[in-house]
Amino acid sequence: MLIWIIFAVMTGAAVMSVLWPLGRRQPPIFADTAGATSLYRAQVAEIERDLGRRLIGGAEAEAAKAEAARRLLRAAEVESAPAGDSEPSLRRRRAASAIALSCVPLLALLVYGAYGSPTVPDQPLAARLEASPAGQDFEVALARIEAHLAANPSDGKGWSVLAPVYLRQGRFDDAARAFAAAIRHDGPSAERHAGQGEALTLAAGGVITAAARASLAEAVKLDPANPRARFFLAIGQEQDGNIPVAIAALKALLADAPAGAPWAAAVRDRLRGLETQSDPSAAIAALPEQDRTAAIRGMVEGLAARLAEGGGTLAEWSRLIRSQAVLGERPAALKSLATARERLAAEPDAVTALATLAGELGLQEAAR
Repeated sequence: MLIWIIFAVMTGAAVMSVLWPLGRRQPPIFADTAGATSLYRAQVAEIERDLGRRLIGGAEAEAAKAEAARRLLRAAEVESAPAGDSEPSLRRRRAASAIALSCVPLLALLVYGAYGSPTVPDQPLAARLEASPAGQDFEVALARIEAHLAANPSDGKGWSVLAPVYLRQGRFDDAARAFAAAIRHDGPSAERHAGQGEALTLAAGGVITAAARASLAEAVKLDPANPRARFFLAIGQEQDGNIPVAIAALKALLADAPAGAPWAAAVRDRLRGLETQSDPSAAIAALPEQDRTAAIRGMVEGLAARLAEGGGTLAEWSRLIRSQAVLGERPAALKSLATARERLAAEPDAVTALATLAGELGLQEAAR
């Protein structure tokens, strides 16, 4: 109640400061004619002296006295005239002031009552975070979840809720960490691994990294029909240069898509782009020699960077080693061969295939 009294007093003071001068009578312009009377008497005495000295005639003296008298009469009329406004005008201004003083606050109250929220009490952020999420704005709800997880970091379900939000906001690193926390505290699932793979891919600028590939492969292992994981794995095949494999994967994904699947349009666009591309080998062969070498090196360096992060299949390592050897990068090929043996040491067939490849490319030194 006190706040309303303060508002009323402030509004009244503001209105009165503007309207108060309008209700006052204007001061007289000429409040005293004593100076005019003294001047008249001095002028008459001067005329009498000039007449006595015979400097002016009698007719001229009478005319001068008449002019001085007229000036005195005009000054007397100003003194007797009403000062400022007339009484009716003053009453009208005072009535307008009273109406304004009462209507302005009333109009303000009516507008606030119609468009404001006078019955809703103030509520700090902490209290809003403790309230039900229903009806809260998005930022408040997000802050509420983040505050809850800061206090309860082992709540896997909370991380599962937060991770997709981060992904939609473009906070890809935060999304990847949130998916990892959800998997760690609430167990793995196809959707969580697929989301983590997507977040890692987008955080790397669209490149399917080894970590993203591993997470996507785990999602397909848990759910072979998971469309998100299958789509990004197909993109990975495309980035590796396996265009036919990528096309086949996307076609299989579309064949398994349910009617009206919202993601089917994106898959069709990707597939259309791949099908309209010319064969990468033919396109590279058509380039000038300098550009062709640069294009091949770029593809090889991209594959090497991805495999250096971890993982990799026998086919990928074989392609990398062979490409480096063909480009004359023998030290890089030897290093890749050694790394591949370490990564695939648990697979006897892969070790044998690598030894055969080393013999074929003249890398027997690394085979011993």
